[in-house]
Amino acid sequence: MTTFARRSFLATLGAGLAAPALLRAQSRSKRYPIAFSTLGCPAWSWKTILENADRMGYAALELRGIAGEMDLPKVPELSGTRLAETKKDLAALGIVVSDLGASSRMHEKDPATREKQFDEGRRFIDLAQAMGVKYVRMFGDKIPEGEAKEEVMKRVVEGFRKMAAYAKPAGVTVLIESHGDFTKSPDLVEILTRVDTPEFQLLWDAHHSYVAGQEKAPADTYAKLAKWVRHTHLKDSKPEGADRRYVLLGTGEVPVKEQVAVLAKNGYQGFYCFEWEKKWHPEIEEPEVAFPHYAKTMAEYLSAAGVKAS
Repeated sequence: MTTFARRSFLATLGAGLAAPALLRAQSRSKRYPIAFSTLGCPAWSWKTILENADRMGYAALELRGIAGEMDLPKVPELSGTRLAETKKDLAALGIVVSDLGASSRMHEKDPATREKQFDEGRRFIDLAQAMGVKYVRMFGDKIPEGEAKEEVMKRVVEGFRKMAAYAKPAGVTVLIESHGDFTKSPDLVEILTRVDTPEFQLLWDAHHSYVAGQEKAPADTYAKLAKWVRHTHLKDSKPEGADRRYVLLGTGEVPVKEQVAVLAKNGYQGFYCFEWEKKWHPEIEEPEVAFPHYAKTMAEYLSAAGVKAS
């Protein structure tokens, strides 16, 4: 899309995307395969998300809440008659949705609470099908204190089997994220092996494997997980007192450049997604600073790893 055409298209978004998107992408600048999670811009409207993703050179968006609404099926732009226009708006800018981020937790034991997790998972899978999105992320989440690990693992495996079975006819794949108490490679491999279906794969949060999982060699971690990795979360952090603080890419101690090189070397075909946890950590840098910094720095990392913009 030409600069003038893109400006004209973005001008049509001024009414909150209520007006039809009139343009289709004709040509556009080449982009690296980078995405950002909307968790990093909790105050942005859908219009602002699209404008900034396009302006900053992102190829994809991971949807994890919009304008404060975390239950994506309730977002106006993703429901009813407006969904068709939203899909046109994305196509006109040449931006895709990499995945939807649900909060469904498979470790839950209480039957009523557990059913709520499944209900959310089903609604997100339905939305992914309607949008033509390949992946829905869910959590194994926790091993509650006082519970035997194997009993929790059984519930997690059972839960993901249930969600994957629902996702299959929709053409959607459920992803477990390396997150919470499930960041170590052996646990993830066990769950993925026991569920054992193409509709269940992995979102590798490389930061969590490195920090929480204490797996300090990205090449070794990826070698164990590679066959299941379909999406990534990348971010940097450093110690701050007894805790840690998320910091701009390349200014912390997480070897993100090495993680990127490992992914590229081994033929990873997904997006290199920036999960800036601004929603949960309001003290970190604003997305207006963090997102363009990530795009610039990740372009350098990807270029050095031999990944080309397209």
